[in-house]
Amino acid sequence: MTHTIAEIAAALGAPAEGATDIVVRRAAEPAEAGPEDLALAMDPRYAEGLAKGKARAAVLWPGADWQALGLEAAIFVPRARLAMAGVSRVLDEGPGIVQGIHPSAIIDPSAEIGEKASIGPLSVIGKGARIGRHARIAAQVFIGADAVIGDDALILAGARIMQRVTIGDRFVCQPGAVIGADGFSFVTPEKSGVEEARETLGRRGEIKQQNWTRIHSLGTVEIGDDVEIGANTTIDRGTIRATRIGSGTKIDNLVQIGHNVEVGRDCLLCGQSGIAGSARVGNRVVLAGKCGVNDHIFVGDDVVAGGGTLIISNVPAGRVVLGYPALKMEAQVEVWKHLRRLGRLVRDVAEMKELLAKRGRD
Repeated sequence: MTHTIAEIAAALGAPAEGATDIVVRRAAEPAEAGPEDLALAMDPRYAEGLAKGKARAAVLWPGADWQALGLEAAIFVPRARLAMAGVSRVLDEGPGIVQGIHPSAIIDPSAEIGEKASIGPLSVIGKGARIGRHARIAAQVFIGADAVIGDDALILAGARIMQRVTIGDRFVCQPGAVIGADGFSFVTPEKSGVEEARETLGRRGEIKQQNWTRIHSLGTVEIGDDVEIGANTTIDRGTIRATRIGSGTKIDNLVQIGHNVEVGRDCLLCGQSGIAGSARVGNRVVLAGKCGVNDHIFVGDDVVAGGGTLIISNVPAGRVVLGYPALKMEAQVEVWKHLRRLGRLVRDVAEMKELLAKRGRD
């Protein structure tokens, strides 16, 4: 797949100069770019790399002297990461899903397959399922009974979408994700040790044997439009009502979302984050890697949680939090400063005690 510099510039809505008829096949870092590569050097820091590579054309920062950099053509962009999104979209060759329905796919006669949908080898489409127009479903995907997938979906190899799950348009699902597995919900016939610990803040009475009884998951999962799910991420179905993911939300690899959770619109949930059952997450919330959200709490709109943050109580809208337990970022930074000073403080106190003891002896 090849594109001219003019075509890429038009797709980005960005100005271009020089020999815009140059054809490129790939994007590359400046120092590794060859004659058929488009070098990505959207910041002056990367100018030195262009001299090490052999690129004829590059994406540069506004006002860059492309001729002095030894280039024959250049595209100019003001916002590097936004340009990266556009360039990668143009040059992405896609997952290679062959148009049409593979003979080995197993499709229940009652399922509805939209116009120009593609279904790969050994995939299974259950009873009453509905697949939207132009959907692309790769190999070994399972879609359960009465599930609904919107138009223009891309579901990659080995994904599992269970019964009655409803998903909107332009859905992207990476390999190995599981959407709609049962929630992790159990109860004991009598008050459990967990309930006792919560009520007493850790004090234990008589410890008795307890057996767990399963609470079945009768709900489902509802996902809006333009949602992306990462590889090996899991979203549990609700107990009675649905687990819900708002439109525009992007979820990274290895994220766990528990039963009855509600996630708002345009959230960003990064790798290894976990949201426990019945938590509510507002709109435009960002959870960095390895964040945790406790069950039955609320995280307000526009909250940003730094990496490794554990949120154990409600967080008001707009707050930036960090650490365990989650505190305002500036407060957590102060806490860490004080922790680093503890060793010195202990030494100072010991010296003071020794001095006072010596004075007492005198």
